Amino acid sequence: MHPSIILLVLAITTWLSEHYGTATVVEDFNHIERCKDSLYMGTPPRGFRDSRLKKICQRYADKPRYVTLYDSKNRIPVYSAYTFKKTEGDRRVDYPWMYEPQLAELDGNGNMVPFPTGYLHMKFEDSQAVLDDYSDVVLYERGHLNPDQHQSDPQDRAATYTLTNVVPEIREFNIGPWREHEERIRVRLNNFCRGTAYIVTGVTTTGAPHNVRIRFPTQAALAKNAKEGNRVQEITVQDLEIYLTNKMSVDKNFQLFYDNCNSPSPLPSYLHYAN
Repeated sequence: MHPSIILLVLAITTWLSEHYGTATVVEDFNHIERCKDSLYMGTPPRGFRDSRLKKICQRYADKPRYVTLYDSKNRIPVYSAYTFKKTEGDRRVDYPWMYEPQLAELDGNGNMVPFPTGYLHMKFEDSQAVLDDYSDVVLYERGHLNPDQHQSDPQDRAATYTLTNVVPEIREFNIGPWREHEERIRVRLNNFCRGTAYIVTGVTTTGAPHNVRIRFPTQAALAKNAKEGNRVQEITVQDLEIYLTNKMSVDKNFQLFYDNCNSPSPLPSYLHYAN
């Protein structure tokens, strides 16, 4: 299934927080220790109608790294939610691609694992994407929702190389407008974020982008996954929620961030509207 829209949403908190330091399919992200740390106020986006969507606490080396809501029917993530770590933005190319045994109800310890050499993908290809989906494909390539250049720790970066964190992106879009947007976000957060930046990146498969001005402390972006007409549009989170409500199977309670990112310790109102 090929998504026509890629969207990026991020919220930036105004207080400092600390994170200390098996991918696991869970009933609730709060049930796994530290899994909810990837979510603003420990709360995932709400309002999705499809009860078959799988909640994955993406674990690597026995530690939760981020979370993903996964559509096993279409074998594609709906979104990945993660916290941004300051980084120089370089890309690694030597990490192995991994899969999630728990989606296929195979034995495992809750960690994502590399695809074995000569694997028999028939055991889990009905529940998730496999390497063959991207073999000998010219038009599409693997596009990260949680990109490695938004992580600094080598194990956090390695954990982004699971196909449950990947969508098929048009090559020209992936290496062009979307990569440029990821880099803008990286530089912006590196330079100006003094708290924790919570990011949700996901897909929808209908519609077209529109243009609205954005402001901190929350922002969103929307772009068409295509060769042409793929400019990234920055919009408000609230406008994005309205857009997605009309395009996706969600209910009236749909919300990307808890309480619309109204921080318990908000910025003074004048700072929200400062140029």
